[in-house]
Amino acid sequence: MQLMPIGRFSRLTGVGVKALRHYDEVGLLVPAAVDDETGYRFYSPDQVDRAEAIRLLRRLDMPLDEIRSTLAADDPAALRAALVSHQRQMASRDSELRSSIAKLQRLIDGRETIMGMRSESLQAEEHRRLGIDLYNRTWTLMDSPGDEMLHCAHASAYHWMQGGGTTANRARSEWLCSRAYSILGRPEPALHHARRCLELVESAPSEMEDWDLPGAYEALARAHLTAGDESEAAHYKSLGLEAIAKVANEEDRKPIKADLDTLLVRG
Repeated sequence: MQLMPIGRFSRLTGVGVKALRHYDEVGLLVPAAVDDETGYRFYSPDQVDRAEAIRLLRRLDMPLDEIRSTLAADDPAALRAALVSHQRQMASRDSELRSSIAKLQRLIDGRETIMGMRSESLQAEEHRRLGIDLYNRTWTLMDSPGDEMLHCAHASAYHWMQGGGTTANRARSEWLCSRAYSILGRPEPALHHARRCLELVESAPSEMEDWDLPGAYEALARAHLTAGDESEAAHYKSLGLEAIAKVANEEDRKPIKADLDTLLVRG
């Protein structure tokens, strides 16, 4: 049986090289052979189905430990039970998000107050102030990420929209939401908001600062890395590094360059 090097296996299955290395380290997808001298990994065609199953389950946000136990059972009944259990967990998270949306609606409708004010009394400037405060609060919560961080990111975006924020403000709000989801290891929404960020940046270039475009590329690179797609992550990291060279102010370049440097991909 002809074995494939890791790069070819990655292209065939759509699983990033970095993800394959990690799956080997945790025993989820062990190569068929490893060269003793070079350490190169090789995979067999028989492993394609397992790799594609892992990729599918990861896209559904199933944790690696659950994927390992599910595939190890090799039993249709066990697979169904695992999928039902994961569906329930996702439904619980969805319920929490719906609860937050309902809370926002009560605030919007003036049925509850925020900072002693009902929503109808919030002027544009007050919405913008809340957008800024919640944006900064999101950054603070990144040191201990969780639901509050995520809801603050979305609430900041909401207040910027209500406060007449510019396209640039909206793009930065999408960037923040993408970062929050990447930190929480949730690739699908991270990619959604990163793509939306880039769409907004490209839709109104005259309204943007010169650092908005590399920031959007950084968000996409990080989101793709969260999804285990090292090839796309490397692509957008490269675009980010090219774009950042055009940022005039060194102080504006530094934080984005630092963020890009944390993305360990093969460029």
